[in-house]
Amino acid sequence: MGSTDSPASRGTTAERDGVPDTGTDTTSDDGQGRGVTDGRGTGATTGSADATETSADTTAAVPGARTPLTKDSSAGSTGATSDLGGLGAGLDALDAVVSHRTPVREVLVRKVLPPILAVALVIAVWQILVSARVTDEGSLPAPLAVWDSLARLWMEGTLLEVVWTSVSRGLLGFLLALAIGTPLGLLVARVRFVRAAIGPILSGLQSLPSVAWVPPAVIWLGLNNQMMYAVILLGAVPSIANGLVSGVDQVPPLFLRAGRTLGATGLRGTWHIVMPAALPGYVAGLKQGWAFSWRSLMAAEIIASSPDLGLGLGQLLENGRNNSDMPGVFLAILLILLVGIAIDLLVFSPVERAILRGRGLLVKK
Repeated sequence: MGSTDSPASRGTTAERDGVPDTGTDTTSDDGQGRGVTDGRGTGATTGSADATETSADTTAAVPGARTPLTKDSSAGSTGATSDLGGLGAGLDALDAVVSHRTPVREVLVRKVLPPILAVALVIAVWQILVSARVTDEGSLPAPLAVWDSLARLWMEGTLLEVVWTSVSRGLLGFLLALAIGTPLGLLVARVRFVRAAIGPILSGLQSLPSVAWVPPAVIWLGLNNQMMYAVILLGAVPSIANGLVSGVDQVPPLFLRAGRTLGATGLRGTWHIVMPAALPGYVAGLKQGWAFSWRSLMAAEIIASSPDLGLGLGQLLENGRNNSDMPGVFLAILLILLVGIAIDLLVFSPVERAILRGRGLLVKK
């Protein structure tokens, strides 16, 4: 006889499967909203909503069953993905440097206008003091008198010659100091014995006023250009060497170890590791070295003036003093100041900005 499927056996089987017997036929949904029976009973079919609820209950009751993805979990996953995408975009924005051409008007307002206003303010105060007769015109000439002195030199054709005489001496002396001070600074920075021996001497020479070297230089070398260059070297070499020593001391030791690991030792390590890492301090030392060079040259030209040396800015200042020509004295002072500012703005400032920008320390806005 064939076995019959009784309600009791069906209930027992359902209990073994972990699904409580509800007394009705098991109904599933075919995904199109129609109820489908399993053929074991005549129970009415249900809609897609009831089938979905029954399927969810059955899945929760069976151990180890996979939980279906709900709207809440899907929304959470989407939110996490969106947060990660936003974080990545933020990091990319930090790394990216947006550069654009600065409008001419903005450059004029931010960089050109402030110095012009400062100069105009100084001239205005100067003229007020002259008009108020704080002192006689022999001690404080009017700005217009200084302008007349400048126009006279220009008409005579000697203005550019005077300026170039001093600038050419200063630049050549600075290049000589650069050629001597750079290897000396590297030697002091890298060799402990040399640092212990001449490091304090370099610091002392840097603090010594450059004008103190003019009398012995005149005695040793005479009144000639060699004397001028000797004074420049004695004033600029210690500054350049000490600036490079300071830059090398600030190089992270990790850079040096990494360079040695890659085989960059000796001169190769100095050229590829030490010098690039020490550039900010080295450039600061160069700026200070130029300032010492220019001041040393002016001191030498003022003290050791001679017709054989040509007419420079220092001699122009000394001639104004000898002739009691205060407009000429003020003109020489202003020209010395303008040359120093021009060299700094045209040579050292662009180099310094390029180095800092290359290291991410200065972002072009």
